[in-house]
Amino acid sequence: MKSRLAISTAAIVLIIVIVLAIAGAAYYFIFMQGPAAEEFGGVIKIGVTVSLKGKYQREGDLAIKGMQLAVRWVNEHGGVKLGGKRYNITLVYYDDESSPDRVPQLYSKLVEEDQVDILLAPYSSTLTKAAAPVAEQYRKVIISHGGASDSIFQQGYKYAVQVLTPATKYLRSIITLLKEQNDPDIKIALIYENTAFSSTVAKGAREAIQEEGLNLVYEFAYEKGTQDFAAIIEEAKAAGANVLLGGGHFQDGVALTQQAWQLGWKLKAIGILVAPTLPDFYKQLGDAANGVMAPAQWEIGVKYSPEAASQLGIEWYGPTNEEYVQMYREMFGETPDYHAVEASAAIFFAVKAIEKAGSLDSDAIREAANQVDIMTCFGRIRIDPQTGLQIAHQMVVIQWQNGEKKIIYPPEAAEADPIYPAPNWWER
Repeated sequence: MKSRLAISTAAIVLIIVIVLAIAGAAYYFIFMQGPAAEEFGGVIKIGVTVSLKGKYQREGDLAIKGMQLAVRWVNEHGGVKLGGKRYNITLVYYDDESSPDRVPQLYSKLVEEDQVDILLAPYSSTLTKAAAPVAEQYRKVIISHGGASDSIFQQGYKYAVQVLTPATKYLRSIITLLKEQNDPDIKIALIYENTAFSSTVAKGAREAIQEEGLNLVYEFAYEKGTQDFAAIIEEAKAAGANVLLGGGHFQDGVALTQQAWQLGWKLKAIGILVAPTLPDFYKQLGDAANGVMAPAQWEIGVKYSPEAASQLGIEWYGPTNEEYVQMYREMFGETPDYHAVEASAAIFFAVKAIEKAGSLDSDAIREAANQVDIMTCFGRIRIDPQTGLQIAHQMVVIQWQNGEKKIIYPPEAAEADPIYPAPNWWER
């Protein structure tokens, strides 16, 4: 009797184990795998060079991390849907050592030897300009995540497209924000570094000021390395300017702002390139930093969301901003900046273009890219069909307010209202 009972108990235990195993397997395939239960079609190769040495090493490191995060997110969320099958994506990349001379050879290798399906451009306009002709030669779509120069997309290239805001639009968001203040007494001084990037930004700012019907009363391009702005500031003050736009990089941006403060320039608004986005700007300037604005491709506190996308009637794709930041920190032990996020956005854009094309044919992907209009944690992305230039992504505007850097524009990304006029600058 005991023997029969033992056998029965063992059989029951075995049945329970089998049932639980079957249930566990079913749960895994239904709930954990989700879209992966679709037939697996293979792997889509994305080719790119990154700067792991040289001038752009820091930016290259951030870019490759952003790409790796995007690849992981896409593969963990159903991959790429193509022809009723699911495809994973993978990166094939080489170190371009920040050298434009290495770029053409490496991109040829990516196409000929590695047989990648689509390309991402390197970081920087200089390296992107070296890669774009190769992509054109091989008829491969190439997506720029770090080349902001408008001139790249004025060469008649068919296969080059862009996800980041081009240089001519860097100050446009600030100028639009100024227009929205409905102040008829705005008089702008445009003071900028005489370099290719800053001059391109200034060209776009000049056009935007005219389009918005604002008043540009003074303009000056200072030479790279300038640290004494006293004479320039006095000329701008004499012209009646009460808004300062310009700058170039960190050191000159700090010096220009600091001397404007020290010389008692009464300003309603200040918009400076690059420098105010960094914490050291406030550390060096203190109260003079308050009220100062700057454009940025992305900031960690942006409020882009699926709800914001829905209100615009467009698709949301990718992780939310909070999910992205958490995932990045888990993967790399640090906080992302815009170099990483814009690189991720290039991959998200590539996925949607491939899915919309329903093919890995380059011409089909390029044609489909014209129809992609999505919002990601990087913001809205849509290209000009003729040139491939980015036309939807807006620079966010940050402003130092009471010692804290706040995102104030555009409304779908903002975490605070703009302070205008800046009281510490205007009421002194």
